[in-house]
Amino acid sequence: MSVALEASGLGKRYRRTWALRDCNLSVPRGRIAALVGPNGAGKTTLLHLAVGLLAPTSGTIRVLDQAPGDPALLARIGFVAQDTPLYRNFTVADLLTLGDRLNRGFDRPMARARLERLAIPLDRRVGALSGGQRAQIALTLAVAKRPDLLLLDEPLASLDPLARREFLQALMGAVADQGVTVVLSSHLLADLERVCDYLIVLSAAHVQVLGAVDELLEAHKVLVGPHRDDQPPIAGVAQVVRASHTDRQATLLVRTDGPNHDPAWKALDVTLEDLVLAYLAEPAAGTLPGPAHDDSLEVQA
Repeated sequence: MSVALEASGLGKRYRRTWALRDCNLSVPRGRIAALVGPNGAGKTTLLHLAVGLLAPTSGTIRVLDQAPGDPALLARIGFVAQDTPLYRNFTVADLLTLGDRLNRGFDRPMARARLERLAIPLDRRVGALSGGQRAQIALTLAVAKRPDLLLLDEPLASLDPLARREFLQALMGAVADQGVTVVLSSHLLADLERVCDYLIVLSAAHVQVLGAVDELLEAHKVLVGPHRDDQPPIAGVAQVVRASHTDRQATLLVRTDGPNHDPAWKALDVTLEDLVLAYLAEPAAGTLPGPAHDDSLEVQA
């Protein structure tokens, strides 16, 4: 399996606080990976480590089989930061000229055509445009680099529903046209479920859940059945991730390891939102088919 992003024992500490700790993950190439978790979980730190804006305190991170920070690697990565920083006094055409001069493989005709298709005026100053238009410009500049990996940090946060839909449609188009791998950080789980096929859940500075979305959803079910204080083990259940009860009924979100033929339990499919919220509500629960930690790779602070 070819890997776009891989970390082993990765950690980043700010004085006494660990923003990430013992982080093990891998993202196969060609995926659109959702990076989710509560505020302060380490999502932005992970993306900044991947692009080389931060150096790890411990462990290693590899991007496209190279160490972050290599100038040759930067040409292969597109990055849109959380606040979509753009020169607000520049016109849109000025930004295209800047992108063309700073990036050897910049596809200016494609970028211009895309912005014209979105009805974004090239002669308008960036500061006079809406948040949705600025987000589309930032995505266009990143995609026009023709990157192998696209890292997006909360690009949907300030967009209205229509702008989010247009942004995600443009993202899927770029993936289809260029075969780029995407890591997309967002809190908007319903939007992520529409476009993402890989999932990374960060919680309390750790990777909690990792894997292909279809495999994770297939391996989890909601079971509805009778509530008993002395509940015996349920066939086919590897782990109860989240449980809720009434006097007579139990509702369990579970990770399965086989079929459940007990007629007392009704099995229901889960959504991506069900899965993510259940794990985030139970920080001790996790499912991690990622790379094993290798102490020999650790970098001392």
